[in-house]
Amino acid sequence: MQYIWKFRLWPVGSLRTTDGRLVDVIDAGTLNTGSGPDFFNAKVEIDGEYWAGSVEIHVSARDWYRHGHDTDPAYDNVVLHVVLTDDGVVRRRTDGTVIPQVVMPGVDTFRRRLAELLSDPFSDLPCAGSVATMAPIVVHDWMTALAMERLQSKSDAILDMVRHFRGDWRNAIFVTLARGMGFGSNADAMEQLARSVPLQTILRHSDDRRAMEAILLGLAGFLHLSDPRDDYERRLVVDWNFYSTKFSLSATNVPAWQTRCRPGNHPARRVAMLAGMLTDGFSYASQILDIDAADNLGRLFRIPAGEYWQTHIAPGVCSERLGAVLGESSRDLLCVNVIAPVLYAYGESTGAISRCELAVDILTALKPEHNSVIRPFLAAGMECRDAFTSQALLQLRRNYCLAHKCLYCRLGHSLLKRATVHSA
Repeated sequence: MQYIWKFRLWPVGSLRTTDGRLVDVIDAGTLNTGSGPDFFNAKVEIDGEYWAGSVEIHVSARDWYRHGHDTDPAYDNVVLHVVLTDDGVVRRRTDGTVIPQVVMPGVDTFRRRLAELLSDPFSDLPCAGSVATMAPIVVHDWMTALAMERLQSKSDAILDMVRHFRGDWRNAIFVTLARGMGFGSNADAMEQLARSVPLQTILRHSDDRRAMEAILLGLAGFLHLSDPRDDYERRLVVDWNFYSTKFSLSATNVPAWQTRCRPGNHPARRVAMLAGMLTDGFSYASQILDIDAADNLGRLFRIPAGEYWQTHIAPGVCSERLGAVLGESSRDLLCVNVIAPVLYAYGESTGAISRCELAVDILTALKPEHNSVIRPFLAAGMECRDAFTSQALLQLRRNYCLAHKCLYCRLGHSLLKRATVHSA
């Protein structure tokens, strides 16, 4: 009822007092989240007479007395009582005058439409049959808000890391890149790996790719320490034994890896590629911060896999038809999940608005993501032309659809408004 009142979701012209007077809501007021009336500073017109004050909402008119409002001076300025059931009049405490009362219309219609949206918790998209009929401006504005909400949340996470690393952007970018190299299913595990060893420790041997591979693969638990399966892994094990002793490293807290994936996406191979990105003192960090245009991304993430990793998905595990570099879709995902959020976070941190604008430009320039989350929206008739919009759809699905927050979704709100306001 508070939601309906706040957004005035009742059939036009249907709001009348219980004694028949027409009520026009000029301002629904401000929702009160503390004690006192439900809405402050409301403005209503009752049969041409203007009133300003508070609005109280109850399921039953008798709740006015059950809740003790008839003896509470905080409710003396209530100018309208909104109820679902009219089972009595209510009066002011100070002078005993009757407070105008209305029975809220449209509640049943609203409740029924909301129940329809929430009736199937396993539906990919409960409003699939209606989203294509939404006003384009409503959809566009909501997609923009959602994409920025998602970008902001990623930026906040990066700024938290920068604070954790005491202002060290290079370390924060390394963890962000590692998480991005997890490509969803192994994102948490890759982040755990990156946080398990100080970046400066690894970079002490950034001129030796195999040394960095040994450190990261050893920490990740991918080396067969007691029984290496080929000569290259044997050398990795020797290196790991040396560096783990030198830097007091331990592989006891191994991340939980998801290994059921395509050969080229095996986490061991991704860890090895991450090690390759650390060569030359991890220049990736400065390259990302120095990007000056959305079309200058081609040079990034093209570090080739080491010769061994072009034929192996994990130490001692051979595979054919492995690409020498990350594929285009993988590079695009890294631009979405690493470059854009890092630039936005850096812009917020330094006040360089141009960095924030470039982050948005990058997302609008990239192709949209295609996955099981996006597909139901496309099937429902929604357009997704770029990564900015696909990021918005991911935010919508995970933070609103799956959480059944139709009341807080602008698309759900639009459908509920359509069902109630235009039901008369």
